[in-house]
Amino acid sequence: MIVGTRESKLAVRQTEIFVEKMREKCGVDDCEVIGIKSLGDKDLKSPLSGMSVTGAFVRELDDSLLNNEIDVSVNSYKDIPTTLRDGLIVGAVLERDSPEDIILPCPLDELPEGAVIGTSSVRREHILRHVRPDVTIKPIRGNIHTRLSKLDEGEYDAIILAKAGLDRMGIERSYGILDPSVFVPAAAQGTIAIECREDDKKTIGLLKKVDDYVSRLETGAERGIMKLMQAGCSSPVGLNAKLKGDELNVRGVSFTYTPEPRWADTWIPEEFVMDEMLDIADYLTGKRPSVKL
Repeated sequence: MIVGTRESKLAVRQTEIFVEKMREKCGVDDCEVIGIKSLGDKDLKSPLSGMSVTGAFVRELDDSLLNNEIDVSVNSYKDIPTTLRDGLIVGAVLERDSPEDIILPCPLDELPEGAVIGTSSVRREHILRHVRPDVTIKPIRGNIHTRLSKLDEGEYDAIILAKAGLDRMGIERSYGILDPSVFVPAAAQGTIAIECREDDKKTIGLLKKVDDYVSRLETGAERGIMKLMQAGCSSPVGLNAKLKGDELNVRGVSFTYTPEPRWADTWIPEEFVMDEMLDIADYLTGKRPSVKL
């Protein structure tokens, strides 16, 4: 099996996690890993929200899949557009890690007025401006280690990252977890997804053995609502679903669709349908005044 990945240290680590699972659950020992540089890795100056290309971190990997140069690609699921390119599917969603945002080096409420906080996320920026209008928000790009170096060098007083990234890299730092009911995570944050060609039945059969039902269910609800909202990776929207019993608790937040931000905390059945996702999407985009419970 030929596995495609971005070349960042985190992407390589995520690929190692996938390869380990393939070895454990499928007995596949002959994975060849190929590094592919994405547009999002090449352009480290432009803000992610300003890039005209959809799927800035996966486009080149998708090209390689469609050109039969690789068999699968390993991605952070939140980077994959909600509408996949023709001929491709998500063959596996690995068991989800922590979806929360964290702030380093200390909890948000310990930062003084005017503190400079680094983030490249439009979602995080909007929530920050809402809960801490007194701080200064400064864009930051680069991989985890680059961002941590900028923090250590004093370019920022604090930075916000995804907890899953630090956990996967084994980085131990002081941080505060941002309340996920306020800093609602990005759809599919903390999840690794594996893309493949939809006509590659052999590979699809193998990927089913590492696919996690609960993670696919939760991220499916999040991404489904995002798609109905016509929102993308750079939209100021957070969505997080968690299976509890036979229901999904869905939290959401959206900015710019309405004069004031909208927050949702509701429940949908495990076997949810389009109408239930549409109800949440319409509320978050201001098309209806409330979410049906």
